[in-house]
Amino acid sequence: MAIRKIALISFHTSPLATLGGKDTGGMNVFVRETARELAHRNVAVDVFTRSQSVPSSRIDTSIAPNVRVIQVPAGPETPVPKRDLLRYVPEFTEWMCRFSLAENEDETTLHRTPDDQERRPYDVIHSHYWLSGLVADSLRQCWGTRYVHTYHTLAELKNQIAQSPEQREPEERLQGELSICASADLITAATKVEQQQLTQYYGARVAHIRIVPPGVDTSKFHPIEQSYAKAVIGIPQNHRMVLFAGRIEPLKGIDTLFRAMAVLRQRLGNGSSHALSSEDVCVAVIGGDPSETGQRENNEMARLYALRDELGLNDLIAFLGARDQNTLQYYYAAADCLVMPSHYESFGMVALEAMACGTPVVVSDVGGLSQLVRHNQTGFRVLARDEAAMADAIERLLTNAVLRRRMGYRASCYAEDYSWARIVDKLMGVYEEII
Repeated sequence: MAIRKIALISFHTSPLATLGGKDTGGMNVFVRETARELAHRNVAVDVFTRSQSVPSSRIDTSIAPNVRVIQVPAGPETPVPKRDLLRYVPEFTEWMCRFSLAENEDETTLHRTPDDQERRPYDVIHSHYWLSGLVADSLRQCWGTRYVHTYHTLAELKNQIAQSPEQREPEERLQGELSICASADLITAATKVEQQQLTQYYGARVAHIRIVPPGVDTSKFHPIEQSYAKAVIGIPQNHRMVLFAGRIEPLKGIDTLFRAMAVLRQRLGNGSSHALSSEDVCVAVIGGDPSETGQRENNEMARLYALRDELGLNDLIAFLGARDQNTLQYYYAAADCLVMPSHYESFGMVALEAMACGTPVVVSDVGGLSQLVRHNQTGFRVLARDEAAMADAIERLLTNAVLRRRMGYRASCYAEDYSWARIVDKLMGVYEEII
């Protein structure tokens, strides 16, 4: 049977949100770009997300023709911390069920059976993150539709690297993820590493998991002349930029980058490199809200500001806040390297986007980054929290133009294998297995 209509569930965050916010990142891009590519294949896509403000219209069609982002009223139509969202899952599910019934104008669908294919409003559900998985599982009662689930991050892995009780994920999430693992018709994992984690910590069967990595929009993220990119974003041509882009939260390890830059500045002050001076280097941090209000609302942002002061790096590090996805390619292309010092990453989409732009990366050797980045070819992998090793890698890229260009070229070639067209080919194969 041909796939005609798909429901994507992104309960806690909208694919329309500006990237770099507290709960916006690679998952938002994944949902948006897969929806767009599916629509190009004449598959109708509805993306259901919890409304966080009273919208002028419940339905947004700006992503692409044949794609609707449907903002579901569940709980207050304001931002709510992720830890408090579980209580609104039943309300979200009920609204989705009523919405589909109203659209079909056929009350007999209440009495459908799971095998009543023709009466289902969607051929497949694809849920993203554990809260969405709970919704998808409950919708079986209303729609009788099978679902594919993508975790994006795992509570067990986040808890293993938590440095305080506040950073640990709640028990409800762990139990929810275990429940979804048992009930989903198929699960997708970004890498073999995540597949192994799902089998080891959640008891998933290997035969139940399909490896489907995130992709990259190669029409947007591609090599751009560095001097032109610097002119577009307004940084001096002589500045050597080190870039971080992502959410501002402890597991991103941004403090390790700051400490690495302090090590590098000390080396430069001691004359360790004649090819570079500390006045030439800048570090741009994209993500979060760096205003006073943002620092009050995000403890990690406030901590990083304090650390920057403590390390004496105020003139070196700039907090730029969130940036629109349509400008990120210029930041990637202007940078001499992108750094992802994460303690945990299921994949590392930001690293892939930077590589597609021909920018080498320096990443922690953890999770999906261990497979995505080819050490000494497309960038460098270093041990997590090792600021000295990170400083070494950054210094090599800042001071060796030949190495930087060679790695950047290899990175852009490698990223072509991750075009969204290829990724959605894999997803379509997964969907077809369960309909």
